[in-house]
Amino acid sequence: MSEPADVVIAVVRVLEHLGVPYVLGGSFASSIFGFVRFTEDADLIADLNAEHAAPLVEALGDDFYADVEMILGAIHHNSSFNLIHFATTFKVDVFVAKPRAFDRAQLVRRQAHDLGGVPGNRLYVSSPEDTVLAKLEWYRMGGEVSERQWRDVLGVVRVQGERLDLDYMRDMASTLNVADLLERALNEAQ
Repeated sequence: MSEPADVVIAVVRVLEHLGVPYVLGGSFASSIFGFVRFTEDADLIADLNAEHAAPLVEALGDDFYADVEMILGAIHHNSSFNLIHFATTFKVDVFVAKPRAFDRAQLVRRQAHDLGGVPGNRLYVSSPEDTVLAKLEWYRMGGEVSERQWRDVLGVVRVQGERLDLDYMRDMASTLNVADLLERALNEAQ
């Protein structure tokens, strides 16, 4: 494993083997649907339960730093934990799916893609709409100062254009308290 995509695929295959629904988001997703940019980590949302923690660590083996207690804590608190690939130091941030409409929608609306266009690298990626909404949420939580997050949002909106389901996006943006940011992005992307 030398490429970040290989590390992501390795983690995803373990989740699939354990029967854990997941979706790849963050900069990987925005690079698929918008403009490509280098990223230092990958973001996954996974519908993990406590019984998945030990088998996940065991299946990842000696190739990854993975801590059972950290994973259990993240599951208990609906937060996140890191998986770090030792050979590359590439980090996969795993966000435990929260029991809120947006997290559930991302898992339902996910789309299958061949990562890097390579057959056999098929995995589930956040929809373009959900990618934009998640980036807007992170942008707001970060004090609305991250130029990278905003560029990612605009890139997806510009590239996807009329293919975006704006009704869905506006409804969900309202529940995430980012409706104003969505409208700003839609206007700036024109």
